[in-house]
Amino acid sequence: MNISIVVLSLVFVLIAARKLGQFRVKMWQAMLGGALLVLLSGQISPRDALKAIDIDVMLFLFGMFVVGQALVMSGYLYSLAARCFGRTQSSSGLLFAVLIGGGLGSALLMNDTLAIVAAPLMIRLAQAHRMNPKVLLLAFAFAITIGSVMSPIGNPQNLLIAVRGGVGDPFVTFFYALGPPTLINLLLAYGVLRSYFRREFHDEVLTHRPAELTDPAMARLARLSLAVIVVLIAIKMLLVAVDGGAGFRLSYIALAAALPLLLFSRRRLDLIRRMDWASLIFFAAMFVLMASVWQSGFFQQLMFEMSLDLRAMPVVIAVSMALSQFISNVPLVALYLPLLDQGGTTLPSLMALAAGSTIAGNLLILGAASNIIIVQNAERQGVDIGFFEFARIGVPLGLINAAVYWLYLTWLY
Repeated sequence: MNISIVVLSLVFVLIAARKLGQFRVKMWQAMLGGALLVLLSGQISPRDALKAIDIDVMLFLFGMFVVGQALVMSGYLYSLAARCFGRTQSSSGLLFAVLIGGGLGSALLMNDTLAIVAAPLMIRLAQAHRMNPKVLLLAFAFAITIGSVMSPIGNPQNLLIAVRGGVGDPFVTFFYALGPPTLINLLLAYGVLRSYFRREFHDEVLTHRPAELTDPAMARLARLSLAVIVVLIAIKMLLVAVDGGAGFRLSYIALAAALPLLLFSRRRLDLIRRMDWASLIFFAAMFVLMASVWQSGFFQQLMFEMSLDLRAMPVVIAVSMALSQFISNVPLVALYLPLLDQGGTTLPSLMALAAGSTIAGNLLILGAASNIIIVQNAERQGVDIGFFEFARIGVPLGLINAAVYWLYLTWLY
């Protein structure tokens, strides 16, 4: 019996059911329990477990959670939202603006960055305009997953592909190969959500009220933090285009952005106390559990027995989408790149890997880190998005998205 796979299955069940008898189980608790089980049962050594935790990711999330919490606590996030969405006239128009804004924004700011501020913002917008918050939360989750496909800095796995795959002129290459189908998929997402939630939309003209800052001092620091993020990401884009930018890590950007708040805010302790520690625990535990699952050899053996051509474009998309649900897309890409390199890596295969490993996030909650961040933050504010509730829309949408990428890449190459 493969204990790691059994534990992973139990974690999936707990995340789907969110209950253990009479007790309510949160996502981070289910994942932490799974990590402890594989550790205690000897499926992974303590040393390997520590090595499995990606410190870069943890530092990136910590820094961005600090900035995100400051944006919410100061009220500056809602002031920005009023400027961005203040011209929408209808509930369906707001949905469209969220999808396009989230999609294009994630291509420049990375999807996990936007996910951190998504839940409070979407819930507030929905409440202000008498909409079901789940509509906008799901729209934003799908938008930042889809939008991030077309940029080498849209998500961590794309950056890995651009750097380790040796993609020349990555911004032009990614947009040329994945930009058009991404824009098509954002429009398709609008159609799917508009159809699925058709009863949630109303014909009233939206009234936008100005948002007041609740803490002007913290808002000034949060504004500075955002400026640091934008400037450093611009530098990162330049370095990626020139030499891959591997030495300029995203964690440096997040920590630099958090520094003004941690050093100069009088409410720094309150800020740290109220940030999303549950998500940090979830990701640390997830790294341990997924490393144990990969060490078990279950999926490697399964792939070997299926005798698949792992370099064929439809296989790359299908396998990366499927395995990203179980071992997370970044480690999946890190493991898949050497397989592509064995036969001489081709650009179509790399673009297919970027599309498949990223769009996997639209299938299930666990398919993308950004989903987990949004769902857990929404849960903290009293809005629960269930595992199957996400999947009922995400699975058909994700399969449609994958088909669009496959057809476009087949036509292009």
